[in-house]
Order: sequence, then C-alpha cells, then structure tokens
Amino acid sequence: MELDPRQFEHIAINDNDVRNIVLSYLVHNCFKETAESFISCTGMKLPADYPVDMDKRKPIVHFALEGNALKAIELTEQLAHNLLEENKDLHFDLLSLHFVQLVCSRKCTEALEFAQTKLTPFGKVQKYVEKLEDFMALLAYEEPEKSPMFHLLSLDYRQHVADNLNRAILAHANLPSYSAMERLIQQTTVVRQYLHQDLGKEGPPPFSLTSFLKS
Repeated sequence: MELDPRQFEHIAINDNDVRNIVLSYLVHNCFKETAESFISCTGMKLPADYPVDMDKRKPIVHFALEGNALKAIELTEQLAHNLLEENKDLHFDLLSLHFVQLVCSRKCTEALEFAQTKLTPFGKVQKYVEKLEDFMALLAYEEPEKSPMFHLLSLDYRQHVADNLNRAILAHANLPSYSAMERLIQQTTVVRQYLHQDLGKEGPPPFSLTSFLKS
C-alpha cells in the first residue's frame, strides 16, 4: 500500500528549510557558482558556516574523477594534512585509480612497478588482498575493459572514490560528510524499511527514490 498523499499534503514546510537543503547539496558538491547564484536569487543570507574551501575541494574531486589520482593525492595532502595517512582505505582507492589509469594507457610495465612499490605494501593487511588480486589481474588482459574486473575501469568506480574523498575531506574539517538532502533520503529509506518490516502488506513499500520522482 503506497502512502496516500492526503496523509501528508497538509503538513506545512518552511521555505527556508527547503532552501537550506538545496544549498547544502550545492555546497557539498562544490557547485560554488550555482550556490552563490541561488543565495542571490532567493535573498538568503550567507550561512555562518558557509564553507570557504570549495575552491580547493572542487579540483581534488575533479582530478579523482578524471583518474589523475596522484594530483588528487597531492592536493588532498595540502588541504587535509594526514588525512590519507589516517584513512588507509581511501589512500588505497586513490592509488588504485592511478594503477588503473596506467593499465588503460597500456603502460603495463609502469603499472607493475607502481603496484610493487605503492600497492603491494597494503597486502600485509588481509582486507586488501582480494582487492589487490583483482587489480593485478587486469594486467593479464590485452583488453582490460573486457575483463571480469571491467567495473574497476568505469566512471562509476571513479565517482565512488571521488565521493568518498570529498566526504573524508569534509569530515576532516569537522563539517557534515553528507548533505542534508542525502541524510533526508537515508532517513526516509530506513523509516520506510522498518514500517514495511513491521506492517508487512498493510504498510507502505520500501522507499524508492526513482519511484518517488516518477509519482
């Protein structure tokens, strides 16, 4: 049973709350020009906690998305000192992006040397072993994009690493690692999950953002 809109359409939503949610999303994703235009067009006051590091975060995320991980690492170390030293998972993911970039450029010898010096040390920790095996397996294919590990070469994988990097930088600066919009969707998903489990067919189905946007 889907929720009847009549059950909640009478609930008033403060326009300022909606604007703050939108602004949070724009700031989180480094859309600085759009955020400033949004503030200007809506007549909002600049929030006291308005981040000033968007200009520094944006190129870092951009380089990670491009696969230029070494530049992303360099800028991250300048902006958030010790972050990658403390967050080994993130450091490994960024180094793996550079390895993938070398493989895609057919620089297999350089990729192997890079893996031996930068990635192999992670193999001392069990949780990285399987990941290392997947990445190293790419070297066995003339066309790695057609290998079973092709997803490691995809934009989706780079986006995943870039998003994690962005969140880690924000958290390092004691800022929310998720935008207000993301938190709202997360909370809605969890609440609907519990309702579905407790009420079964009598309750609402699990929340689907795709279905919600189509309704």
